[in-house]
Amino acid sequence: MRELELYFGPQHPGMVGNFSITLKVEGDRILEAIPNPGYLHRGFEKLMELRNWIQNFPFVCRINVIEPDSMEAVYAMAVEKLANIEIPERAKYIRTIVLELARLASHLFGAWAYANMLGFDTPAQWAMADRDHILDLFEELTGGRVYHIYVLPGGVRRDLPDGFEEKVMHFLHALAQKLPDYNETFFENRIFYERAKDIGKIKKEEAIEWAATGQVLRATGVKYDIRKVEPYLVYDKVEFDIPTRSDGDAYSRILVIRDEMLESAKIIMQCIEKMPKGKVYERTPNPFKWKIPKRETYVRVESSRGELGLYLVSNGGNAPYRAYFRTPSFNHGLFILPRLLKGSSIADVGNIMISLYVVAPEIDR
Repeated sequence: MRELELYFGPQHPGMVGNFSITLKVEGDRILEAIPNPGYLHRGFEKLMELRNWIQNFPFVCRINVIEPDSMEAVYAMAVEKLANIEIPERAKYIRTIVLELARLASHLFGAWAYANMLGFDTPAQWAMADRDHILDLFEELTGGRVYHIYVLPGGVRRDLPDGFEEKVMHFLHALAQKLPDYNETFFENRIFYERAKDIGKIKKEEAIEWAATGQVLRATGVKYDIRKVEPYLVYDKVEFDIPTRSDGDAYSRILVIRDEMLESAKIIMQCIEKMPKGKVYERTPNPFKWKIPKRETYVRVESSRGELGLYLVSNGGNAPYRAYFRTPSFNHGLFILPRLLKGSSIADVGNIMISLYVVAPEIDR
């Protein structure tokens, strides 16, 4: 009779999105954790089979609300591979800039969520304000702040507006100047260190066995990044490092995220300096009559949460025959999270979950 069943989320300050966890607890200790992601829209992969190749972009965007651009990119790349489309060189640079801006926005959102959940209100507000500057840039570029539908098969929807590169560079320099303040108030704050250190620890062997990816894997010392392992776009033409840590705890994961923001800024600056002139779009057939040859493919990119893959099948028609996404949050939220929660404190449920970078739509799709 000492055991208690406790429902954590979906309406909880320490919960990420529409996600619930049923906890069996004894006092403050968790005996068992059962995740339940079924509180969100679903069925996108099946709905994609009922829409033509172009109409699916509004669907794929919503599989990751925080970083929709990586979903656009992996879907566009899969369609291009099926249809044997080679995009212009300038479009590759623009896509890389967009993806790295999206990574920055996602990491800032993650820093906001983590800081806000632990009570670090000041750096949380800074992070959300800085993310809003990136959304301003996206709005100027695409017309939308959150969902952009900018990366399309054949390239990108339009070229960069006048003065856009200068605005991006100005933002990156301003963000770099604020990094010491972020470090002092949050990343290297003693209170945050004591709150996150040794929480939700994963060993390197466990991370590999459990199919961890992204920061969860790199925080255990594994230097693995799709941008280096299997370069796409122009990642083989720019210089950047893969940040790692060795302790595998929540603190290591957030430090990897912080360091990745600096690397993203380096990539964007190099792309702006090296980007050639030229067209940004290779014409494709009428989307309502476009029939792609019968074949299948698997494409993967490095999203802000790790390896993001798409298995896409064409049966020769004007719509996908089958679409299946390999999303980082699926393993992190349904497989790794309950293992880390077992034996932990109730107070660390949100702490561990946010450090795993779980986004509910990536699971409940």
